[in-house]
Amino acid sequence: MLISIHALVPRVERQHRLIEELRATAPRALTAGSLARRLGVSARTIERDLADLMEAGVPVVSQRGPGGGYAIDARSVLPPLTFTPGEASALVASLAAVGPRSSASAQRALAKLIDALCRDGAP
Repeated sequence: MLISIHALVPRVERQHRLIEELRATAPRALTAGSLARRLGVSARTIERDLADLMEAGVPVVSQRGPGGGYAIDARSVLPPLTFTPGEASALVASLAAVGPRSSASAQRALAKLIDALCRDGAP
């Protein structure tokens, strides 16, 4: 089955908004209905998106019963960090110095830092 890239973009954007909603309310759990109202979609769409996110490795946990719902596992997510361009460059240099012996996590972090530095117009 061929899926248009235009059909994927709204889903990816919605899933990103879903993650941000869960982060903003962590550690409090939100029901699928509550998330659906916040994002303007059906609860079933939220459930499908959450299943996709969990399958992709996003640390979403579900809690049953009163007060239950969905939440981001707070132990596995850092709050947003802000670095000066100099601090980010120092991290890039440190990670690059490790080279091919670095872990997959270090390589992903390096790629994110380089992307952020290039996007912001830093040298």
